Amino acid sequence: MIRSLDRKLAAIRANPHTTREFILADAKDADMAFGARAPGPRSYLARHGARPAQFSPEVWTRAEYGFRNLPEYLDIIREVVHQNQVDIMLMSAYVNEQLTIQEGLFKNSPITPAARANDTTDVWAVRHGCYTREPSQPFRSAAIDHIQCGEIACDRTNDNFPGANLGLYSMTFVNELEQDREAFLWYKEFREEAERKKFRHFLEVFDPNVNSGIPPEKLGEFINDNIIRTLAGVPEAGRPDFLKIVYHGPKAMEELAQYDPKLVVGILGGSAGTTYDAFKLIHDAQKYGARVALYGRKINNAEHQLAFIEMLRLITDGKIAPEEAVRAYHGVLQGKGIKPHRSLEEDLKTTDQAMSYDGSATRRATAEIRNNPLGKTNTGSANSPTKINSTIKDWPRLANGLPDFENMNSAQRLAYDSFRLG
Repeated sequence: MIRSLDRKLAAIRANPHTTREFILADAKDADMAFGARAPGPRSYLARHGARPAQFSPEVWTRAEYGFRNLPEYLDIIREVVHQNQVDIMLMSAYVNEQLTIQEGLFKNSPITPAARANDTTDVWAVRHGCYTREPSQPFRSAAIDHIQCGEIACDRTNDNFPGANLGLYSMTFVNELEQDREAFLWYKEFREEAERKKFRHFLEVFDPNVNSGIPPEKLGEFINDNIIRTLAGVPEAGRPDFLKIVYHGPKAMEELAQYDPKLVVGILGGSAGTTYDAFKLIHDAQKYGARVALYGRKINNAEHQLAFIEMLRLITDGKIAPEEAVRAYHGVLQGKGIKPHRSLEEDLKTTDQAMSYDGSATRRATAEIRNNPLGKTNTGSANSPTKINSTIKDWPRLANGLPDFENMNSAQRLAYDSFRLG
């Protein structure tokens, strides 16, 4: 089976300026950063529902704990994989072993499994810790062989590994000579091992996690130059499949994307903001040259992860605008009787600093809501799902029977999403 990632990478490299192909990844590797909080709040569970957990009642109740446990996290990953809307599922080495090697979740899936191949100290975001406040230090918990086959030494008589054969390698430049030189050396060692073991990787470059002396509006230039400088000494056999970086606005994105058409540039999602933050970010990044997005907390903290992913895909396919996607997403929540984190009006505001092109921390751009179709949607009781009128379910279709998104109005798109997500 040709995975969607490989097909899209080939199309992007063949026609980097004209293709609409876009690679979407769900980053479910947070257990290598946040510990027990990594699975996220229990406000959203997969259809399987709650998994049994033994909590001593004299200490706390299951509801008081507030976070999903690992079995509930794995259920959500399975559900996202079965949805077939993302191209990559990024996991920790341990979760990759459970789902990819032992369970065979990706055996007949178009989705590519991947694992975080290193964990620099700036992602050690444990409760009460202070590690993230120190300059990032290179570190690797995971071994390539463990990711590929679950053992310290893989059988290399062929290239068919039971585990993931794609890893995320992360670097953080802090503009300090010895720190950054050490980061380069660790990456060099990893690249050479990966090439010998035929292990593919993509490169994540974080902004400095400490004061670097670089003005915020210049960070994009600092990161771009470091990426180009780093990869200038690396032939194609050792280069990353694509990049994952902070979006620093149109100019920085276009500069890097236009520099080398073979260098596929992607963005990271960062912390969870408003829904409009997430949708606007992926829309604008794609407009100015990004061809990949890896969203972790933005997906994991969503009220309904499958609906959120569906909207991301519709945006990158050019079927729906970010503002309309927010309204449609709220419509799905309303239809399912799910209380949103914010009102529709609040969720249509831009609050994420990454979207403030002028660098102002106080900038707040609000999208005006006009002719809101949700106000006309019939709702049931507060504890029951919305009932979609059967006449609305007759959404436009193409000749092959697939939905015709180009000719759907908002109500029809809401009905389709409610139907598809079940």
